[in-house]
Amino acid sequence: MSPGTFRKSYSSHRELERAIANHTWLTEHAKPLRLPPLVAVHPDHIELGHVGGRHCSVDDAPAVATALGQAHAAAWQSDLHNALLTHPHPTPGNHELPAFVTPRIAALHKHRDAGLIGESQILAVQPLLKPHPAELTAFYKDTNPRNVMITGDEPVMVDLDDLTLAPFGYDLAKLLVTLAMTHGSLPRGAYATALTCYNRPLLDAGLPLVPLRRLLDYAELHHLLTLPYLGTGGYRHPWPTVRPTSEDLQ
Repeated sequence: MSPGTFRKSYSSHRELERAIANHTWLTEHAKPLRLPPLVAVHPDHIELGHVGGRHCSVDDAPAVATALGQAHAAAWQSDLHNALLTHPHPTPGNHELPAFVTPRIAALHKHRDAGLIGESQILAVQPLLKPHPAELTAFYKDTNPRNVMITGDEPVMVDLDDLTLAPFGYDLAKLLVTLAMTHGSLPRGAYATALTCYNRPLLDAGLPLVPLRRLLDYAELHHLLTLPYLGTGGYRHPWPTVRPTSEDLQ
């Protein structure tokens, strides 16, 4: 391994190629997003430039939200303005960004069959998985605290494995849900402040703003999808115990 690099190994060549394709696509179409540079490619691993700093904390949410808003607006303008949430989106090299809907329906059904969630919980979030054909498309990069490094005051997004299509605001909801599951209930006003920071680049790009109610709806979907990971990866607080109250949202 070269000095100053981080090695990421993959169990299959397909997974390795997908990570490279994700890095290439993000670099081209989500330019405001800071990524570790891709230094070298090997048969079973890649080398990425080392990123110093620390993992994202609650106080970093506004900065990360701004970076996400900028990246989502840029990606929509550059490549996703014709993408549909219900269909995979082709990218160069015979790769694609998976659709938003189908993988999440499959995951919910898997969790139901495992006894983690009930049918009524699936029905509650089902409207989110039936997007209007005109709904604008952004992307999801699994923005949880461990996938964001803070170097100085700027966030760097690490981990290139999970990249799918998603509605605007969905990845921000993942950040806020997982921050709360990691650190406990977020301070009063944290959700509204992060959303304002996220929406500002959308406003500058002439895109519709994400309402707070929709952000909270996405948070409930993330809760159901993240249940299997509770107790691992730093997720110590169940979402029902840290879900924001009406006072928290003011």
